[in-house]
Amino acid sequence: MSGSVTHWIVALKDGDLAAAQPLWKRYYRQLVTLARNRLRSSRKRAADEEDVVQVAFQSFFRAVAEGRFPELNDRDDLWRLLVVITAKKAMKQLDYEQRLKRGGTLNGSLGIDTIGTDDDEALAQFVDAEPTPDFAVQIADECRRLLTELGDESLRQVAVWKMEGYGNDEIAKKLACSRRTVARKLEAIRIIWSKEQVA
Repeated sequence: MSGSVTHWIVALKDGDLAAAQPLWKRYYRQLVTLARNRLRSSRKRAADEEDVVQVAFQSFFRAVAEGRFPELNDRDDLWRLLVVITAKKAMKQLDYEQRLKRGGTLNGSLGIDTIGTDDDEALAQFVDAEPTPDFAVQIADECRRLLTELGDESLRQVAVWKMEGYGNDEIAKKLACSRRTVARKLEAIRIIWSKEQVA
């Protein structure tokens, strides 16, 4: 359905918890890829990228329930906000693991928690509508690198639309192809990116 992300955002802000599931399904894979790349420098990790994304979503859903994102209105707002929260959680996890390496102590099972100052920083960045210049450069570089790995313009376009929150039907309409063709392209993207992550 056209505008489905916006519809789910409105429903979630109105307290409809059922809207959380389709938003999770829509953005989970892209955020796992982002978190994996942010955590890459840590060889032995206490938490993996899926933990980071799970905690990022928990923080996001809790903040929406508390009415902390009144400016959240559409798929572009949502994607930007989820990227900021996920990246902050991944950076917090890396900082935590660095402290442990330097002889710090464990005061929880993971460095990422569901409540923390990074949520407030993410909210501040979202409300200000501009990420810090360093953060914007890091995200842009990472996106550019991942898109370059695809090596095919049509795959790059599908990946960009998917990251922007478009559904398979919407992408098929844009490409004037079948939904099945879009699914094949998405599978090719997953294979390329998963090989790149192992390398």
